[in-house]
Amino acid sequence: MSWPAASIAETLARLTAPGMPFETAPVEVHGRTVRAYVRAKPHMRAVLDESRRFGDRPYLVFEDERLSFETHWRAASAFGRLLVERYGIAKGDRVAVAMRNFPEWSVCAWGALAVGAVLTPLNAWEPGPVLARMLADSGAKVVAVDAERLERLRGEAVDAELILARGAGDAPTLADLIGPYADLPDAPAPDPGLSSDDPATIFYTSGTTGQAKGAWGTHRNIATNLVNTGFRAARAAVRRGDPWPPPAAALPAPRAQLLPLPFFHVTGFHSALVPAMANGGTLVLMYKWDAGRALDLIARERIQGLTLVPTQAWQLVEAAEGSEVDLGCVDTVGYGGAAAAPELAERVRAVFPAAWPGQGYGATETSSLTAANSHEDMMERPGSVGIAAPCCDLRVVDAEGSDVAPGEPGELWVSGPNVVLGYWNQPEATEAAFGGGWYRTGDIVRRDAEGFITLLDRAKDMLIRGGENIYCVEIEDVLMSHPAVAEAAVMGVPERVLGEVVGAVVRLRDGWAAAPEDLRRHAAARLPSHKVPVILQLRDAPFPRNAAGKALKRELRSELPARLA
Repeated sequence: MSWPAASIAETLARLTAPGMPFETAPVEVHGRTVRAYVRAKPHMRAVLDESRRFGDRPYLVFEDERLSFETHWRAASAFGRLLVERYGIAKGDRVAVAMRNFPEWSVCAWGALAVGAVLTPLNAWEPGPVLARMLADSGAKVVAVDAERLERLRGEAVDAELILARGAGDAPTLADLIGPYADLPDAPAPDPGLSSDDPATIFYTSGTTGQAKGAWGTHRNIATNLVNTGFRAARAAVRRGDPWPPPAAALPAPRAQLLPLPFFHVTGFHSALVPAMANGGTLVLMYKWDAGRALDLIARERIQGLTLVPTQAWQLVEAAEGSEVDLGCVDTVGYGGAAAAPELAERVRAVFPAAWPGQGYGATETSSLTAANSHEDMMERPGSVGIAAPCCDLRVVDAEGSDVAPGEPGELWVSGPNVVLGYWNQPEATEAAFGGGWYRTGDIVRRDAEGFITLLDRAKDMLIRGGENIYCVEIEDVLMSHPAVAEAAVMGVPERVLGEVVGAVVRLRDGWAAAPEDLRRHAAARLPSHKVPVILQLRDAPFPRNAAGKALKRELRSELPARLA
């Protein structure tokens, strides 16, 4: 059968037809009407309770530890009881988690959600003063930490009760408070009477351009993304002409997924931890990212799916090219969180013999996935982040807020049941970003006639040379296509006559050599002259990045001239 067996429009019509898993219906949510999934889970307590059906199947694997679904349910339920009975946590109170991706992170998170607390994940990379500021901003009553975070918070003014979930220290420990996992009773946490639109999370934004804001989300937001995560594979099956939906099974088949992304980021939580819980998947965790260690885990655990940021995907591909590890078990290499060069999809297909690449687009404010691309569509359009999930309404608008024609650049606006309530305790910022029922992403994109979206730049990163808009991602992709380039960041450099000119900071791959002029010639052969970097600075150290994998351009900018005469 030739591909595609169905157009995008035909595929969407089939996937969203009455009775299908992606069927939507209008719902009133906090004063606005959105198209919500008819079959979405009502709240996260339901997801946790239903996970017991997977019994002794492993949910989390960390080093030599394996935590089954049943044991995880008992531990999360015990933590929920602890929150209510010892700490007086009521529905709507904030409970923070600040630690590495240890299994205890999940236990504390699901326990908090089960009793109606607002889960507040904190960026474990941050120093003590920043963690303390987030705790104060959220008003968290309890914070579960590991030993590293406990030490960082020492000396900080923290009103929240501390629970040491892992490691040694001078705070009450999770093990002492709930007891050994092997002895936990078959007893649920107190039921707070949850509804879909109750607040569930405060995720602090990446903060690449300033102080992070708390994105205030609901159970419906998480449940919507849970449905969205299944959209890529379903769309690919229909486009390919495969039978869909597949025959119903008593339980979803076991599936192992490697997750080096932090749970405190929406990709790690919304698009990995929650789907694994709902679908009986096994998440294999890493203490820290290392491409060689990842290859070992792929072989040991027979990993089928990978969830990465593009930088990790590049590093894994490079490590795999010189490895004898059998990668035939991997069927999906997914990445997102930052722009990815089109060449990455081709490299993934070349190195992983049975795998399809996929990438998603989303934001903290959209509860992870808004659009996705994968399988044959990804290979046809490797530079696109895909089409919108069925529940998401998108607009691409000009500076005046008017819709632009297909193929024209504009800012992406999003509306749907995945969009959060706003920013915690910041009404002015909420109105600026979410006013009128549309979330203004700040991303400049193009959308073609079929709905495929290509990310061009952040509106704040776009540079203007002599009145001409230049999108940094386009130039970064060209630089990344040079075999010697490991990382590239393009920024505007102020210049007296033109306003701005193109500057670039580049890191070369280990063992490779290239002069700035070599890279400029490479760019000149592929770009119009006004987009070729005028200044190109080589850097030895890896780029500074946030937890989402985005390069911190504000730190890289100091390596370029402040201004050209």
